[in-house]
Amino acid sequence: MSPGGPDADEMRARILDTAESLLRRHGLEKLNVIDIARAMNMSHGNVYRHVPSKAALRTAVIHRWLDRVSDETNTVASKHAPADERLVEWLRTLAVIKQRKVTEDAELLAAAVKVVQESPEILEDHAALLGGQLAAILADGMKDKTLPGVGNPDAMARTILDATTRFHHPDMVARGGSPAVQMAGLEMVISLIMSGLKAKSQAVRQY
Repeated sequence: MSPGGPDADEMRARILDTAESLLRRHGLEKLNVIDIARAMNMSHGNVYRHVPSKAALRTAVIHRWLDRVSDETNTVASKHAPADERLVEWLRTLAVIKQRKVTEDAELLAAAVKVVQESPEILEDHAALLGGQLAAILADGMKDKTLPGVGNPDAMARTILDATTRFHHPDMVARGGSPAVQMAGLEMVISLIMSGLKAKSQAVRQY
């Protein structure tokens, strides 16, 4: 919650909603506080009370946009289901979300690329959230024995994200062909990942 309390939180959310709508219509470069204030029928000084600068506004819009991705994947990560099932669903969900961003939200995606170049910590925070969710699923898989070959959950989470990059990196998704083709490729990679995570401990016991 922001220092101003729930009313301030609500107003900031409304400002970001308006900014996001204007960004989609006019692009990042034309996004400015005066137009947001005009659209909300308020003074630009009042907007600045909640978002201190144009740069902070741009960052907040993109940060929130990316947070929606991690919120959606976290719904999968937090399910009461065996870890191996959650892992597969989480990887599929992330790929579908990224495909949707590329095909249905191109203006926000283009804005995100520019804003992340200026504020790389946004992407670092996003990657940390996704990695943390994945590591938690893998740790659960060690506990419920559905993923006995995990070893180090944090290291394995990074490895899996690296192995599936082409299915969730926007640039690669944009050049990767149709969603159906990409999902078919992802299923093959998932099959390899799951085989390794389920069989590794058995292979070790044979030596």
